[in-house]
Amino acid sequence: MNIVISDPKSGKAFSHKAEDAALFLNHKVGEEVSLDSLGFEGYTAVITGGSDKEGFPIKPDLEGAARRRIFVTLDKKKGLRQRIAFRGNLITNETSQVNLAVKKHGSKPFEEFMPKVKVEEKALSAKEELIAKSMANVERSKEEVLKEREAGEGGIKKPKH
Repeated sequence: MNIVISDPKSGKAFSHKAEDAALFLNHKVGEEVSLDSLGFEGYTAVITGGSDKEGFPIKPDLEGAARRRIFVTLDKKKGLRQRIAFRGNLITNETSQVNLAVKKHGSKPFEEFMPKVKVEEKALSAKEELIAKSMANVERSKEEVLKEREAGEGGIKKPKH
């Protein structure tokens, strides 16, 4: 089960793969859950939503665990209503993602739990090198281009008229 924990203080989110889905089973959207078993000591969070294995979202005001197709008003002015499938607000084995918002912070800051991502510079492909060269040519001043044209350099030919 994929667990997305968001921190309202910092505005950052952390995705965590949980092998044991039993922690959230039979909990409803809106309930508080302790995150100690996931390794977040002292943290509590509120279940804010999620989705099932097929990608249907969990609707907080839809009771139960089953998937239902309900009428949803999309445009009040035109009266447009459409049948859309939602999953009930109960977390089951069919749930693949659970969204959480941190309610109570622990002793460690939230950023320490986030994995450090190293940004590596990769070699440019041939197409990217050509684009970089052409962008460098565009940035040259008009005077440099005129000097090269007069000297006959750079493969730029003089106009014949």
